[in-house]
Amino acid sequence: MNDHRFSTRAIHAGQAFDPTTGAVVPPIYQSSTFVQDGIGGFRNGYEYARGGNPTRDVLQEQLASLESGTRAFSFASGLAAEDALLRSVLTPGTRVLMGNDVYGGTHRLVNRVFVPWGVTLDTVDMSDLDAVRAALSVPTAVLWVETPTNPLLKITDIAALSELGRAHGAVVVVDNTFASPAIQRPLELGADVVVHSTTKYLGGHSDVVGGAVVTSDDGLADKVAFLQFGVGAVSAPMEAWLTTRGIKTLAVRVAQHSANGQKVAEALVGHPAVERVYYPGLPEHPGHEVAKRQMTAFGGMVSLQLKGGAAVARKFAESTELFQLAESLGGVESLMCYPSEMTHASVKGTELAVPENLVRLSVGIEDGDDLVADVLQGLERAGA
Repeated sequence: MNDHRFSTRAIHAGQAFDPTTGAVVPPIYQSSTFVQDGIGGFRNGYEYARGGNPTRDVLQEQLASLESGTRAFSFASGLAAEDALLRSVLTPGTRVLMGNDVYGGTHRLVNRVFVPWGVTLDTVDMSDLDAVRAALSVPTAVLWVETPTNPLLKITDIAALSELGRAHGAVVVVDNTFASPAIQRPLELGADVVVHSTTKYLGGHSDVVGGAVVTSDDGLADKVAFLQFGVGAVSAPMEAWLTTRGIKTLAVRVAQHSANGQKVAEALVGHPAVERVYYPGLPEHPGHEVAKRQMTAFGGMVSLQLKGGAAVARKFAESTELFQLAESLGGVESLMCYPSEMTHASVKGTELAVPENLVRLSVGIEDGDDLVADVLQGLERAGA
């Protein structure tokens, strides 16, 4: 299957028809346990659903194919996936070097769960290779990368960072949630492992919560597999099935997200109420050239800062119609987020604090002109 192109694999990887009925869509195996062919005789390896479930296996095969990895693991949430991965690598006394603009929940997980356990956490601007090189002079177990970042949409050179991490003995982890494998595949650029909140673009319909770890490192994969089984934060059959269904339209959805994201970003540039627009598809974005090298499109996430400060930003976030005020991203519908009080509230007062005049847009797949009109009328309503 891996010799086929991406959109074909998104539909067919792991998706063999049901041999019993011929059903084109693999069934949901909503079973907690499996009959054994005698004591210890597991039929096709299945014993108990925490250890393995055919519906979850279908999703995992699909995820591995799309990210060009050899093994994938599906979890109950993105943070559960991150936790299992970090526990596979870290021990007390080791260090995580993380970008200074990442999802607030990721920073919270390391800072409030792993740091009290004895792990050291430092942050650096991952888009500055010299700063990363200097920071790696201290022994580092995990180099944690987001690109594009959340919510400032910084771009990191994955190939260059992978080389730096490898030279310093660090496991290079890339959170590929904002881009998705439809437009960026970090393992092909040298990263050791990819993580996802499958809740976002992979699921794509705001109706499922999940996470994933994908790698081609068998030793690391064995450790993640043990924790998936031993700790048990697995995706349930229905959630796995919904994610698989969402992935089948990933290529066409992300193409539309990207086209609309570009259109909305360009409409905001130069608007008298807008201080700055963050979108890697804009030529003036400092990471634009790197993004062009490692991404095939620029995605559907756009952030902007408003000249009127926090009060106007908050009002704008509550003044649109098609863009709905909610956390999360990557669904077919457009969402508006005020990160300082929503997705990144946990990092207020830290070096990861988000500007209070910043609003984040998850641009959906509605008509692009309608979305532009909605954003512009929202700015007008906010008195921007």
